[in-house]
Amino acid sequence: MRLLLTALLIALALGAPLRAQQVTKPELPGVRNYARLETTVACAGAISPEQAVPAIRKEGFVSIINLREASEPGANVEQEETLARSAGLKYFHVPFNGASPEPKAADAFIAAITSPGAEPAFIHCSGGNRAATMWMIKRMVVDHWDADRATKEAMSLGQTSAPLRQFAVEYARSHQR
Repeated sequence: MRLLLTALLIALALGAPLRAQQVTKPELPGVRNYARLETTVACAGAISPEQAVPAIRKEGFVSIINLREASEPGANVEQEETLARSAGLKYFHVPFNGASPEPKAADAFIAAITSPGAEPAFIHCSGGNRAATMWMIKRMVVDHWDADRATKEAMSLGQTSAPLRQFAVEYARSHQR
C-alpha cells in the first residue's frame, strides 16, 4: 500500500507541470493561429475585431494586449481598442517590431501583463510569433523560468523565429527581477 501511494504521489508530481503548461489550439471566431495556455493566456495572430472581441470576452479573458504596429496592414488598432473597452476588457497597445525588436517594447509588455487585473490575457500580433515571444520574456523575467522551459512553451504557443528567441533570452538576462 505504501509503495502504491508513493508511486501515485510521484506520478502526480511529474504530471502536474505538464498539465500546468498544456496548450490547446481550438477554433475561435475571427482569430488566426489561436493557441491557449489553460486559463492564463492565449497567444494569437491577426484578429477581426468586430467578430473576435466578443468571442475573446466570452472565453473569459479580461484584457487584450495588441503587439501590432498601427502601420501594419489590417491592424485596426483604434477600432480594436474601442471594441475591447466597450466590451469591458482592458486594452494595451504595445507595438513590437519583429524585424528590429526593441527592449522598450518588452518593458511595456511586462508592465502591461503584470498590471493588476490583466490576466487572463489575450495577446496577439499578426501571426502569433511576436505574441509567443513576449510571453516567453514574461516567463523568464517575471516567473523566473529557465530559457529552455520558456522556449518550449513559447514554441508550442506559436514562437517560430530564432532571432526573436535570441532577443527574448538576451532581454531576460539583462532584466531579471
